[in-house]
Formats: sequence, C-alpha cells, structure tokens
Amino acid sequence: MVLAQIEKKEIELPEGVSAQLDGYKLTIQGPKGAITREFRKAKYTLAVEGKMAVVSCDYPRRKDKALVGTVAGHIGNMIKGVTNGFHYKMQINYSHFPMNVSVSGNKVMIKNFLGEKYPRESQILQGVKVEVKGQEISVTGADKENVGQTAANLVLATKIGRKDPRVFGDGIFITSKGDKQ
Repeated sequence: MVLAQIEKKEIELPEGVSAQLDGYKLTIQGPKGAITREFRKAKYTLAVEGKMAVVSCDYPRRKDKALVGTVAGHIGNMIKGVTNGFHYKMQINYSHFPMNVSVSGNKVMIKNFLGEKYPRESQILQGVKVEVKGQEISVTGADKENVGQTAANLVLATKIGRKDPRVFGDGIFITSKGDKQ
C-alpha cells in the first residue's frame, strides 16, 4: 500500500492584498501596485484559495520540493513588494572628473564619467522609480527583480575596464538594499 505524499506550501495574503490566478499568470494587488508573474512548470500546481496562495506537488522528488519552495518564495517577494516595496541606495563616487547623473524618461544619463566625451546610459525597468539627490541615488519599486536589475544596470554602466579598480574608484555603487518602510 502506497500513501500519497504531497509537498504543500501555503502563503497567507495580508490584509489589503488580493491574488488572482488566470491560467499560469498570478497577479497580486496591494497598496503599492500590482505585480503579474507567469509560473509555467508542469510538476507543481498553483491555486488561490480565499486569503491563501497554495503551491503543491504530488509525489515530489528532491528537486520538486525545492521548486515548490522557490515558487513560494517568489510569491512571498511579490506580496512583500506590493505591501512595502523594495529600495536600493546607491552612491556616486568620483575622484577627478565630476560625474553628472540625471534621469530622462526610462534612462539614467551618466555624463563626464572619467572625462569621457559621450554620456553613458542605463536602462530603468518597468515599475521602477529612480531619484538622484546630490551624490545619492535612490531606486525604488514593487517588483524585487526589476528594482535589483535597474540597480545592477547602473553599476554596470560605470564599470571600468583595463584599469585598476583600487586606483580608479570612480563609479556608482550599491550601499544598501532591502524593504522600503
């Protein structure tokens, strides 16, 4: 006799947060906005039952259990994003050539980096807000992946090649990250 094994993770939706499942697309709405994400994998099932999001898998192997935990973690980050939001603080550093950083549309323009003639550009992803105040840059948004990728785009836009980074410390660097309260 074989007993049915089920790996199941339940994620509770806090007050003011709602979830809607349309096929493979999960939409979570909250005070900071809405995030939609597509979960396509045949091994697990995703359901919204009242104020709970449930991820389960029948007869799981080790990788299936890990996948259920990963999907539950993504849903938890979506809930955290629509309730609190995510925030990255970044610092502008330069030693000789003063760098000018400005936001125009969905791009961040970095002018006079290491005295270069042409400006460098960095892409701002959807749903992310970038503010420049003096030597500090603030990157905020509800989607954790978009906020993190926008911050990474800023760091990569000022990456220096073929020079010693200990001597040439110019660039934009992440100083802190986390939930926005």
